[in-house]
Amino acid sequence: MFLNPYFSTQNQQFEFTRQQASHFAKKVAGDFNPIHDEESKRFCVPGDLLFAVLLQQRGISQKMRFDFAGMVSEGVTLHIESRSNDQQVVVDATGKEYLRMTHQGETHHCPELIEHIVTNYVQFSGKNFPHIMVPLMEEKQMMINCQRPLVIYESMEVEFERLDLTRPEVEFSGATFAVDGKRGVVTLNFTFKQDGDVVGHGRKRMVATGLKPYCQVSVDDLVARFNSRKADFLKQFDCAA
Repeated sequence: MFLNPYFSTQNQQFEFTRQQASHFAKKVAGDFNPIHDEESKRFCVPGDLLFAVLLQQRGISQKMRFDFAGMVSEGVTLHIESRSNDQQVVVDATGKEYLRMTHQGETHHCPELIEHIVTNYVQFSGKNFPHIMVPLMEEKQMMINCQRPLVIYESMEVEFERLDLTRPEVEFSGATFAVDGKRGVVTLNFTFKQDGDVVGHGRKRMVATGLKPYCQVSVDDLVARFNSRKADFLKQFDCAA
């Protein structure tokens, strides 16, 4: 399975090293959020990687909701508990919850379909900054803390019209940024299309705290640093090849 390089598993338990999680974020999702850097003091495993492993092990259902409850650090041993027929929860050895999946309808376990949907979704999800977030911040004239950017993955929902699919593609279908003081909720809407037909839809919600009045200079600097880090990482692997 394409996820094998990005986590380690033993006795139905799994965990992530900093390198595994960071490489998934950058190489698969195109996500260069600093909290996924190997050397980051605030390091955490990407929520999209937890989502991907959960789908790999429990399959894709026609209707799913994912609620993120905590950030996973390096070396935390996790496993999946079935709380009911329609609920799966990622927990650690103490029972602390990190991700809860509620699902309905038929479930498919086709590895090729799971790989395609996961890859398509996380590549879309990883593009929230700067492509989507910056225009939203400019529109609302509020911005995240550009020196310590932190946007938390809160939840994601997806519903398919059917599951007899082969290669559904994710398409962005609009976003909103609801600001309440120094806190904001970003909602990304998307559809799944196959052969030109809409076969599913979903939305992703993220929470941004510590918002400040919009400053174009600060945002431009943040974007420049983002692009520089991305170029340096990709150059490193080009040289290795």
